[in-house]
Amino acid sequence: MKARALIKWRDEFSLGIAAVDHEHRELVSLVNEVLIAMDQELDSDKVLDALGEVYAKISAHFALEELHMRRESYHEYMIHKEDHERLLDEIRELMDAYEDGEYLENREVFISEITEWFVSHFSSMDAKLHDIRT
Repeated sequence: MKARALIKWRDEFSLGIAAVDHEHRELVSLVNEVLIAMDQELDSDKVLDALGEVYAKISAHFALEELHMRRESYHEYMIHKEDHERLLDEIRELMDAYEDGEYLENREVFISEITEWFVSHFSSMDAKLHDIRT
């Protein structure tokens, strides 16, 4: 299979909070590792482990981001938090679908959803958070 385009770092992914920005870069790298593993059709346990690591890191990242939002009394905190919860649910669903073998039938859709999830959240919800800080 032709290699999938990886997520490239963009300046708009940066929020100006060093710890959060570092985690954004780390998350992009982890997601790219999952995409590579999927493209290379690595053992499904390895892909599931990588997806599990992404899920764990994202959960921790969201907790850090939400802490910053609460400290700053961010007016869209609940909307942003709800998006975090929705996105975690979607990643869990993707992991379950992968584990059930649904990925093999809808490979491109599956990879597309993972990529779209990150780019969309970083450039919409996180961009709003960045706008209030600058």
